[in-house]
Amino acid sequence: MSTFPESVDSGPGAADRGDRRGGGSGIGRASCARLLRDGFRLAVLDLDGASATAAAGEDGLGLGVNVADEEAVDKAVARVVEEFGRVDLLFNDAGITGTSQAGRCHETPVAEWDRVLGVNLRGPFLMTRAVLPTMIAQGSGLILNLVSTAGFVAALGRCAYTASKGGALMFTKSLAADYAADGIRANAICPGWTHTNMTRWRLDDPDLGPRAVAGIPMGRVAQAEEIAEAVGLLASERLTYMTGSAFVIDGGMTSTIMI
Repeated sequence: MSTFPESVDSGPGAADRGDRRGGGSGIGRASCARLLRDGFRLAVLDLDGASATAAAGEDGLGLGVNVADEEAVDKAVARVVEEFGRVDLLFNDAGITGTSQAGRCHETPVAEWDRVLGVNLRGPFLMTRAVLPTMIAQGSGLILNLVSTAGFVAALGRCAYTASKGGALMFTKSLAADYAADGIRANAICPGWTHTNMTRWRLDDPDLGPRAVAGIPMGRVAQAEEIAEAVGLLASERLTYMTGSAFVIDGGMTSTIMI
């Protein structure tokens, strides 16, 4: 089977809070390792072609691609379809939080809003749009979108990020409704706080880290490998009636109110 875990960097000179989350690092990299153990053949997209190649494994394909670039995405997907012949799974896991400027609505520059939504929402759209003709032709396929709990509850001071994740969740539901008759399913994976390079800026802070953990009933932050286990489960043949759903993995964070 073939799949596309994909990643995009924050962009040249961008001072994002942490670096990329995608096929070459964090949850994406852990998911690649999980899918390789399950027998998938991987095509991994990342601005860092070396990271993509390393994550793809010996029999895979790593490509240096910005998933917010329509032409680059179309070329990459065409190459993978030519080499693999089919696409069984698309895992849209690229994401950025934005720079410190991407805060509350009136404080967020339009360019920063566009950049965050470009990666977090335009990217999944472009990738999905590119692979759908192949999935429709083969009569099957699974699309997984890495959304975050920010698709349900607002991340304070992260207007663009929250909006992008809410949009990604509804994009998932739209895909599930529109393509079920074509044998294609779509689900969202919604992790809470997880140890990755993108979250290290907060979790390692002596003040902010404990405050994040305090809002998690289980009292700890997830490891990337724990989220990857959910990717493996959803990518298996065990949940074939599940589509349009949000798979929440947050240690109970969205199930409680801090008082």
